Amino acid sequence: MKLIRRILLVEDDPKDTELILEALSENNLANRVVTVSDGVEALEYLRYEGKFKLREKENPAVILLDIKMPRIDGIEVLREIRKDDKLKQLPVVMLTSSREEPDLKKSYELGANAFVVKPVDFKEFIDAVKKIGVFWAVINEMPQQSAE
Repeated sequence: MKLIRRILLVEDDPKDTELILEALSENNLANRVVTVSDGVEALEYLRYEGKFKLREKENPAVILLDIKMPRIDGIEVLREIRKDDKLKQLPVVMLTSSREEPDLKKSYELGANAFVVKPVDFKEFIDAVKKIGVFWAVINEMPQQSAE
């Protein structure tokens, strides 16, 4: 039986968070979604620090990572993930409003698995998130790895 891993959503905009959660729930994904609102919280979650010190020892199935955030932006979070032997294989999807070429290039240079620009149209946005969720949380196969 395949382990149902969490999805880590790193998004600072409450409206986008709500839309993403709605889109994922419409697909009836069994994956629980953990939401954090900036890069500092994302790294604390992944490293079992701060308020996440006692969380269950498992890595997420996928990280949906916004770029433009306070404290630590998504590019820096991605850089930290790829430097960490315990985290570097995690799928990271940059889910962002940024259409800036430097953000796209830097994301792929640092090892992003995908770069998805949030569509402005509501229906397109919902459809894009549904597809991301199904592919990365259900279809994609990951190697077994220790979360510790």
